[in-house]
Amino acid sequence: MLIIMIRVLNNGDNNMELQLENKQEIIDQLNKILELEMSGVVRYTHYSLMIIGHNRIPIVSWMQSQASESLTHATAAGEMITHFGEHPSLKIADLNETYQHNINDILIESLEHEKKAVSAYYELLKLVNGKSIILEEYARKLIVEEETHIGEVEKMLRKPA
Repeated sequence: MLIIMIRVLNNGDNNMELQLENKQEIIDQLNKILELEMSGVVRYTHYSLMIIGHNRIPIVSWMQSQASESLTHATAAGEMITHFGEHPSLKIADLNETYQHNINDILIESLEHEKKAVSAYYELLKLVNGKSIILEEYARKLIVEEETHIGEVEKMLRKPA
């Protein structure tokens, strides 16, 4: 039923073409998001390997879940790109190694990464606002998730009272 409705809405065309004047800019932003999220997979996996100390186990588990979630986000960005008949990037955003591996430094780096990610989703939302419901909803959903991550990391960085 859903496939039939999509075909009717697209005049029988199975390929959802993004009919916007700024299509390439949107696809470029989705590829930027894909590359950023893929760097998150590597970043959080690396962090999970570098954690030592008394709180290692819960923090390693959290880092591993962040890596998995980054892969899910990267896959979603790639699916959006192919949904509109385009080609997803095979690149990964820059990964800068600071060689600072205490938990606080890792969390600060993590916070910087999450802020870059939320900024990328806000930029996508700005590009598609009022032009594509599917991309608006996608961007809004990921903004909520990324802002939640920022809040979690900020809480982890707070000193107990």
